[in-house]
Amino acid sequence: MNHPAAIGIFDSGVGGLSVYRAIREILPAQPVIYFADQQHVPYGSRPLEEVRDFSEAITHFLIQHGAGLIVVACNTASAAALHHLRAVFPHIPFVGMEPAVKPAAETTRSGKVGVLATPATFQGALYASVVERFASGVKIMSDTCNGLVQEIEAGRLNGNSARHILETALTPMLREGIDTVVLGCTHYPFVIPLIEEICGAGVRVIDPAPAVARQTRRLLERHNLLAEGDQPGEVHFYTSGDPLTLRRQVSALLGEHGRYHAARWEDSHILAPEPSL
Repeated sequence: MNHPAAIGIFDSGVGGLSVYRAIREILPAQPVIYFADQQHVPYGSRPLEEVRDFSEAITHFLIQHGAGLIVVACNTASAAALHHLRAVFPHIPFVGMEPAVKPAAETTRSGKVGVLATPATFQGALYASVVERFASGVKIMSDTCNGLVQEIEAGRLNGNSARHILETALTPMLREGIDTVVLGCTHYPFVIPLIEEICGAGVRVIDPAPAVARQTRRLLERHNLLAEGDQPGEVHFYTSGDPLTLRRQVSALLGEHGRYHAARWEDSHILAPEPSL
């Protein structure tokens, strides 16, 4: 017998909404609690230890609010904290992010792959391990796309700054002959149309969100947490920033609505006083 539980999803901002979108497509009945730590966005330039501490506090908050499974919908937080979180919360299943280097290495025809991710993701042991295990014989070119997360948070998905950042990152890779681009930050799927425009039809862009959604479903089934039926699951959005801003962002990026709540950091804990929007 299933005992449905909410999925807790967190990111530094709206990037995790790309993962949320994929999860809702295949698990529409599952309740979701989404936490955007917009007071601290972006995570990618922060020390890994600081991101780990944020991640632990957010996970505790999500569990307190009914989450039975946690999706770390942030590559930086996954690199910094995923192993730590599994140790601290052994009773909770976790799904994390890792750059999709393996499928890129398996399918590249040119043997040259571009990876777009944040500095913290590239510095993490998880990324180094994935490249070592799966990308032998493949030339990996990387770029941190500095400033792109902020452009996406501001809703400027096709603006001059976003275009300049991506052209600066991708043009040298294209000259080298890449035929695959791996998105190693959950914000970046929101600019896939721009990436595809810059790269052209011969370059495959890999968004890991669908694979993360499938893994989420597998773990819910394994732990008897899957919600069934036709009724859409309730969705709550929390932000340590401005809930009105988050509501506008979710509406613009997904065309979706939910209940929005302000949260605030107090020392190393998160409080979420009512009322909601």
